[in-house]
Amino acid sequence: MLKVNRYTAMAVLHDIFVAAIAWAGAYLLRFNFDLPQNFQSEMWRTLLWVAPLQSLIFWYMGLYRGIWRYASLVDLRRIFMAVLLAAMLIPLGLWMFRIHAVVPRSVLIIDPIILLLAMGGGRLLYRLWKEQGLFGDIKLQGEPVLVMGAGEAGIGLSKDLARSREWHQVGFLDDDADKQGRILNGIKVLGKLESLPYWAQRFGVTQAIIAMPSSTHQQRKHAIDLANSNGIKALTVPAFDDLLSGRVSVSQLRAVELDDLLGRDPVQLDGAGLHEQLTDKVVLVTGAGGSIGSELCRQIARFAPRKLVLYEAGELALYNMEQELNKAFPQLDIAYLAGDVRDDVRLDQVFGEYKPNAVFHAAAYKHVPLMERHNAWQAVRNNVFGTWRAASCAQRHGVEKFVLISTDKAVNPTNVMGTTKRMAEIVCQGLQRSEGTRFVIVRFGNVLGSNGSVIPKFREQIAKGGPITVTHPEITRFFMSIPEAAQLVMQAGYMGKGGEIFVLDMGEPVKIVDLAKELIRLSGLGEEDIRIEYTGLRPGEKLYEEVLADSEHTLPTPHPKLRIAQARQVAADELQAMLDWVQIDTANSDEAVRERLQHWVPEYVPTPNAH
Repeated sequence: MLKVNRYTAMAVLHDIFVAAIAWAGAYLLRFNFDLPQNFQSEMWRTLLWVAPLQSLIFWYMGLYRGIWRYASLVDLRRIFMAVLLAAMLIPLGLWMFRIHAVVPRSVLIIDPIILLLAMGGGRLLYRLWKEQGLFGDIKLQGEPVLVMGAGEAGIGLSKDLARSREWHQVGFLDDDADKQGRILNGIKVLGKLESLPYWAQRFGVTQAIIAMPSSTHQQRKHAIDLANSNGIKALTVPAFDDLLSGRVSVSQLRAVELDDLLGRDPVQLDGAGLHEQLTDKVVLVTGAGGSIGSELCRQIARFAPRKLVLYEAGELALYNMEQELNKAFPQLDIAYLAGDVRDDVRLDQVFGEYKPNAVFHAAAYKHVPLMERHNAWQAVRNNVFGTWRAASCAQRHGVEKFVLISTDKAVNPTNVMGTTKRMAEIVCQGLQRSEGTRFVIVRFGNVLGSNGSVIPKFREQIAKGGPITVTHPEITRFFMSIPEAAQLVMQAGYMGKGGEIFVLDMGEPVKIVDLAKELIRLSGLGEEDIRIEYTGLRPGEKLYEEVLADSEHTLPTPHPKLRIAQARQVAADELQAMLDWVQIDTANSDEAVRERLQHWVPEYVPTPNAH
């Protein structure tokens, strides 16, 4: 039922008035503005029936459900159909109600033409007035801005900017030669991206908006570098995946982040396969409040599982996820469960009650220096014993797929955390049988902005005025965004047949000091404002990370960003001995733990600063 407010009433009155003007105008045009006296009386008498009849048809056709400010071709098509229906019903109505009047046939043709032009034109003029003023081409209010990218996202953004009082778009820039000089949404494509300095100086532009969400990372980074090198502040539209999901609109601008500079091309997911694995299934995520676990929950929720089960030891993290997901996915059936992966009784209760089809095991202690000193045995208990508890429970309860989140630090490990993750991999591979639960391992490097990563730490140090502390000028790491990591984990989980270690394509390693410099620049400061200090490698830290061990090789997969590592196999008796050790309910010293870790993982070589 359409709610009538003052805007609806004004629209109805406008159309009644226009209908009357059109009917009278049709008579005047028919007689060349010299209307005979007898036809004047006929015009007024028929008008009393025609205008109300047309108004009823307009209401019936839903012309007042839209908002004039957002009038579009859809509204124009609706007006055309309503006017056409009215033109056909007017003669019928005059005959049915026995209105004895002589209405020239030309009036019945001219009236709908005038009515269509007047009703459509009125809405168009109103939209122009609200968006740009009647003379949009000379709109001067708002800060001048250039839009880099004249594709669908750029054009959509341009429409939003036209309604803004904050911005005044002066042009597009795009490298597509076919678009050069064209007018899009009333705005000219001025030139290529490289011409940014010229047009910025000519129009006094200090800000540019990069609207290239579907372009390659290299193209987006090139646009960002162009803006930054010319002293122009760069804003960007949301990522392509976010736009595609409908979570955000193109007009939700944001400042350029580190992800935009270091990110990669969008992940191509096997949508059909993931729907098969996740849609209408029960999916359980351990460590669901952590960086990767929480993003996995967000990504999985988009595939509409029958039930999503969050298993998390931290009360605050679990509460935060409850608040977020209940708002973002109100229709989804979600269980928020507090529990430790080492608690076999709790795991049995959860698996028995919810009967998950797939488990993503993200629960782990991951902070290298913290696990290196005073917490080594807890790293073993949580990362190895906890994985064994969760994986064996999944096997007992007939879970179809168990996906372990591992790390590149498990390759030739030099720290306790990496070694315990390698042992967790060995546990999952050792549990793999020809039938039953399929165990899949996914190994990747650092994720931008994750809990405990250097990025939040650097931002905090910049906010305090510096200095930024970097452990070593040559230290490098692989990085990917949290959403990309979660998507590839799901993709690998679907592709895995059991026992494989999937290695994610992490791209090129990045120097941590370069990250620090980029963050300083993105904060609008220079290296003279924020000093960089080198503090030395931390316990268990090495200069570079490896994705594959020396004794390993990889096999390709159908997905370009995933390969399969062929890792060293562990004998069943050795695995059992390792499990017997991790089950010991007695605290071990750091030194004793390291000694035993070297026995279970021969490639583990502790760094000199580990003690």
